[in-house]
Amino acid sequence: MNKEEMETPNAENPETFTGGLKVDEPMKVAAGVEAVYHAAQHVFGEMNVGRGMKALLALNQKGGYDCPSCAWPDPDDDRSGIAEYCENGAKAVADEATTKALRPDFFSQHSVKALSGLDDFHIGKNGRIAQPMYLPEGATHYQPISWEDAFNKIAHHLNKLANPNEAIFYTSGRTSNEAAFLYQLFTKEYGTNNLPDCSNMCHESTSFALAQAIGIGKGSVKLEDFYEAEVIMIIGQNPGTNHPRMLTALQKGRSNGATIISVNPLHETGLLGFSNPQKLKGVFGINSKLTDIFLQVKINGDQALLKAIEYLLLEEEERAPGTVFDTTFIKEHTAGYEAFIAQVKKYSLDYLATASGVPLEQIKKVADVLKGKSKIIICWAMGITQHKNAVDTIREIVNLLLLKGCIGKPGAGTCPVRGHSNVQGDRTVGILDKPHEALLNQIQKVFGFEPPRTHGYDVVKSIRAMHEGKAKVFFAMGGNFLSATPDTTYTAEALRNCDLTVQVSTKLNRSHLVHGKEALILPCLGRTDKDEHDGIVQFVSCENSTGVVQMSKGILKPISDDLLSEPVIVCRLAKATLGTKSVINWDKYEKNYDAIRDDIEKVVNGFNNYNERVRQKGGFYLPNGSRIRAWDTPNGKANFTVTNLQLPEIKDDELIMMTIRSHDQFNTTIYGYEDRYRGIHNERRVVFMNIVDMATLKLYNGDVVDICSTYDGVERIAHQFIVIQYDIPEKCVATYYPETNVLVPISCVADVSNQPTSKSVIVKIKKHEEVLEP
Repeated sequence: MNKEEMETPNAENPETFTGGLKVDEPMKVAAGVEAVYHAAQHVFGEMNVGRGMKALLALNQKGGYDCPSCAWPDPDDDRSGIAEYCENGAKAVADEATTKALRPDFFSQHSVKALSGLDDFHIGKNGRIAQPMYLPEGATHYQPISWEDAFNKIAHHLNKLANPNEAIFYTSGRTSNEAAFLYQLFTKEYGTNNLPDCSNMCHESTSFALAQAIGIGKGSVKLEDFYEAEVIMIIGQNPGTNHPRMLTALQKGRSNGATIISVNPLHETGLLGFSNPQKLKGVFGINSKLTDIFLQVKINGDQALLKAIEYLLLEEEERAPGTVFDTTFIKEHTAGYEAFIAQVKKYSLDYLATASGVPLEQIKKVADVLKGKSKIIICWAMGITQHKNAVDTIREIVNLLLLKGCIGKPGAGTCPVRGHSNVQGDRTVGILDKPHEALLNQIQKVFGFEPPRTHGYDVVKSIRAMHEGKAKVFFAMGGNFLSATPDTTYTAEALRNCDLTVQVSTKLNRSHLVHGKEALILPCLGRTDKDEHDGIVQFVSCENSTGVVQMSKGILKPISDDLLSEPVIVCRLAKATLGTKSVINWDKYEKNYDAIRDDIEKVVNGFNNYNERVRQKGGFYLPNGSRIRAWDTPNGKANFTVTNLQLPEIKDDELIMMTIRSHDQFNTTIYGYEDRYRGIHNERRVVFMNIVDMATLKLYNGDVVDICSTYDGVERIAHQFIVIQYDIPEKCVATYYPETNVLVPISCVADVSNQPTSKSVIVKIKKHEEVLEP
């Protein structure tokens, strides 16, 4: 063992450049034939043509498998039989279905320290993990371990804890309904509600805001509502990169007469134009304009913008009562209207416009469009949810829709666009650190044990608990926890404090390299993999952003015979840990997933006749009270909310930074170094800046800088980023994550939801000074 292998592995991506940065003009049109070309490059670069075509032809098809990428709903009417997927969906399939396999010889040849010297792209490109791997305390290399020994080792650590709350069980949004239900059932029988999940970092603010306002933490629209809408507002979302199949729905809605209003600090390509490769026009490069009105808001200026729109609509309503607001809806279905209106009048319109960063004339143009419309959809994503005032901003979205009576009717409603393929389904079946009493009561009734009632840890609280030594075992059902979470250095220290860290994974990632005293990697089947055991070809199910539950059945031969599905992993974990103390028949669940669905039906509302309905082509909708104006709130009404405008305080030498994805990534999975829509090629360590701020700081295109944030007296630094002049509002900058997650303070979270504020990081930018070796 050499000295280098003994050193602590890197918690962050290497602070080095590829050396080949090229910058072009941002593209004006998303998708098209070029997207098809890039998708094919990825797929057929990872597998042969036969395997690749088999995977693509079953992707998002009725009876096929659910895309492992985003949660955008599949169309029920004109679903393409050839290509019902986008470029990023194809990249996700290529990443998962690769035929590259990591065998024990790979791990014997590469130390943990050496692997950590790779960036996230190269770590993931190594291939699929083919067998369980174990890192003993003090070891430098992972070594193979049997499944039985792995489960016994986890059980030993869990059973020796002083109490169950010293264990944390994280869930990725990739996890199926069946696996997630078993996972939360096991943790409750074990004795804890420590169930942080990726929703804590993406749409937790949405869940809190919508539940209080309309009684359900989910959106109210169906896909066909986009085809009937008169106005579609897209706020804090970049569908061209993050949810590309949404562009087809927007194109169809606009062709049916909808006005599309986009609100974003950046002119994202997918908001401007779309060339649909499924249509003849798209094949020939004929594109559709998407956005009719673009509002370039300041980072976190959305709440002020919404208030300004409400102010203008109120003026119009007072000029002609009953012609702008849906007064019948407000009277019959809402509460809090008078207090809300009184608060709107307290603000100055000029102040709100200035705070938003949008010229008042543009805001008036939007209000003029909205005042005569009665079918309005508002969509949002993490550009809204990852701010300190995120919950209030989403409440303001609801306020605007309530004024127009635009929830609970065709062509109108709330549309939070989820970022991972089953993150909404996981929450539905019980992955929640603050479980609802109704769920706990049903579990007690059906299974006969008393589940814990005390709330558990969310993501931020979990990191703190590990850092403080209050949690000693960390178990992750999928995901790349270290790279997804805020405050990278602090989170790494927290994970290293654990006695054991366990990762259920398909591919190698940085969370395998920053670990507890002991570490395990449990390789699982992916969405694309055929799951056959006990003489049955099994399937799982997922819930999309509009509440549709449908089956997902993998069709490819797994790259190894030593992989287990997530449901089987949970069953064997439960049997090893709980033994004869368990009152649950885990063997029954392991042998046939129908048994899991039978019990989900008994516990979770809306899953009646689950096994029958999930086998229907296209699946089924879960109940949603906001769609039928049945408000599951304490007062039985949809509630207007009085929100106070919060603005970040930025000093003269500071800027506000938001983290964003490149076009060549999905969440923390990096597919390459290309962000071609924004014109960035062969590099990720860049910072997008306004030319005025560059001049103020005496910076030029291509300068190398360090980015610093100071919060609660702690300075955090991300070294070596290349300055790129870009069309972004003054005092605002954008960078890719996870490279700048190191700057996101663990203590800076959204009010109420406790969600990290990755879109509101106050930073300073300084020229990088080379440190010369002595």
